[in-house]
Amino acid sequence: MDAKTHLAIDAELCGHPEELRAQYCRLRMITTEHMAADARGLVHGGFIFGMADYAAMLAVNDPHVVLGGAQSRFLKPVRTGETVVAEAQVESVDGKKHMVTVTVSRDQEAVYQGTFTCFVLERHVLD
Repeated sequence: MDAKTHLAIDAELCGHPEELRAQYCRLRMITTEHMAADARGLVHGGFIFGMADYAAMLAVNDPHVVLGGAQSRFLKPVRTGETVVAEAQVESVDGKKHMVTVTVSRDQEAVYQGTFTCFVLERHVLD
């Protein structure tokens, strides 16, 4: 299946799609020094959240999907140079509203869990 949304995303910053199928996406990303929040190599949580958001968007995979809200839990720190994997699964669809769960893991240990409320609009949000 091909991606239909977020086609201009920089995969180095949000993850490379490894698997994309109906209502599911898996991304892989190697964290870099550019993501560090401090001199010890702690990855800023915004990069992990961005990856989770991108995975949720691809799980819905509609050109007009937008994020309406998210509940997030950061479970473990991530260091630069580590590889993280995000898995997103659409759990329910109610009209335009899609509920997506996302887990980001390092070596199969969860570092982030979130629930994303996504909406599929009739046209681009900027129209």
